[in-house]
Amino acid sequence: MKRNKITLVGVGLLTAGTLVLAGCAGGDDADSGDTGGGAGDAGAIITANGSEPQNPLIPTNTNETGGGKILDSIFAGLVGYAADGSVFNDVAEEITVDDPQNLTVKIREGLTFTDGEEITADNFIKAWNYGALASNEQLSSYFFEDIEGFSYEEDSELSGLEQVDDYTFTIALNKPASDFAQRLGYSAYYPLPDVAFDDLDAFGENPIGNGPYMLDGEGAWQHDVGIDLVVNPDYDGPRTPANGGLNIKFYASQDAAYADLLGGELDVLDALPDSAFATFESDLGDRAVNQPAAIFQSFTIPERLEHFSGEEGNLRRQAISMAINRAEITDVIFQGTRTPASDFTSPVIDGWSDSLTGSEVLDFNEAKAQELWAEADAISPWSGEFQLAYNADGGHQAWVDATVNSIKNVLGIEASGAPYPTFAELRGKVTDRTIETAFRTGWQADYPGLYNFLGPLYATNAGSNDGDYSSAEFDGLIADGISSTDPDTANGLFQQAQEVLLKDLPVLPLWYSNVVGGFSENVENVEFGWNSVPLFYQITKG
Repeated sequence: MKRNKITLVGVGLLTAGTLVLAGCAGGDDADSGDTGGGAGDAGAIITANGSEPQNPLIPTNTNETGGGKILDSIFAGLVGYAADGSVFNDVAEEITVDDPQNLTVKIREGLTFTDGEEITADNFIKAWNYGALASNEQLSSYFFEDIEGFSYEEDSELSGLEQVDDYTFTIALNKPASDFAQRLGYSAYYPLPDVAFDDLDAFGENPIGNGPYMLDGEGAWQHDVGIDLVVNPDYDGPRTPANGGLNIKFYASQDAAYADLLGGELDVLDALPDSAFATFESDLGDRAVNQPAAIFQSFTIPERLEHFSGEEGNLRRQAISMAINRAEITDVIFQGTRTPASDFTSPVIDGWSDSLTGSEVLDFNEAKAQELWAEADAISPWSGEFQLAYNADGGHQAWVDATVNSIKNVLGIEASGAPYPTFAELRGKVTDRTIETAFRTGWQADYPGLYNFLGPLYATNAGSNDGDYSSAEFDGLIADGISSTDPDTANGLFQQAQEVLLKDLPVLPLWYSNVVGGFSENVENVEFGWNSVPLFYQITKG
């Protein structure tokens, strides 16, 4: 297979250049999808765990892990990410950074979607414009914010996208974005075939992609049950599957998934129930996985809730944060598979710091928590019960119960968990702003950059800003950081931005997650990536 390259011209994007070029430094095996292990049965189906997607499978309207896992298997973007987060070309032949605000993208010729349509520059331009239009209300529209012509207020095409020829287009940014080339492997930037725009809702139920896998015909997606994917024979890229397809099962509980893994009915599991933490390493031996991943856990208390706006709300958030014994919960409940958070990002991402000013608000401090709560009561006496919503199908009950009990015991208030049956149901309430309690949140990085943990979650109007937080000071700092061409300067600004977050607490950081999972005796060449998702295409069986 022809080896592709990403060219980053000029010193303006040194940060992106360093990261992107790393994807080309691994040799031809890295680009060819070589598993480095035994061949196995090329027709074998790999079974893996998953969850029912929140929405139809439209790339620009999917910002949760259940749908994302599927999209990343059936679509291919301009670039992709190796297990260590380094970047390699997929659809792109070359991405050139002409200057800090202008990129030129050349895609490979002869690539097709699974319906036979050739992939051209226009497929990217139309898909991105659809995702960016305000009236389309796409959850990932935020990812087009830096392109000229973007507007949150009115429908406006992305004037910064210009087709040069069938296989080349340019991207003009409205401000420097030093990691923009690195972002282009995220699902929001996937192309769409022309047929998608005939009926997007119908397309989302049976999407036509261009990735290593495709849906196994009509009825492949059985809602709340699973989805069947087979190898796309026309895929010509670096993620060539070493197996025959994927059966992603949607489990109602992680206990059920783990039981299937132990029973040989599931090949790969990327999330274990807390009931297995004490035994999974002895159960699975060298098939157990416990490694750092770019995952951050938190919960959000919207300002619109009674008692949580203004100065009173700020005092109560600080009090609740300091009433949570994170060290005890991660030790007792998670048994070493989580680490108490000291910031809003992840230790596996360059620029992480455990010494930010104000991080003491994340320390367990009963006396200080009670003092702050009393100050809030002096503004407006507390009434009601504090509740923390979570999805019951995700194995969260034990830590939620421990968290609310810690809050209850320290602050002397009624506090409880509020379970929703499914992740989709919880996220639906969060997205339409009808949830009336605090709720579980978190972030699994879209691409391996510090900014990705900050901009999409806390910038004004950001697509994943579930608490509708807005701070001019924070917005200014992350804007300056993403515009900086020096990585150390950028990371310093991102750290300052987090110090603003530590004062305001738009979410309450809890802990960093390891990817904790395992695989069966039936498979080999299992590798979990930087973002905790297995590299399915590498797995062999039989």
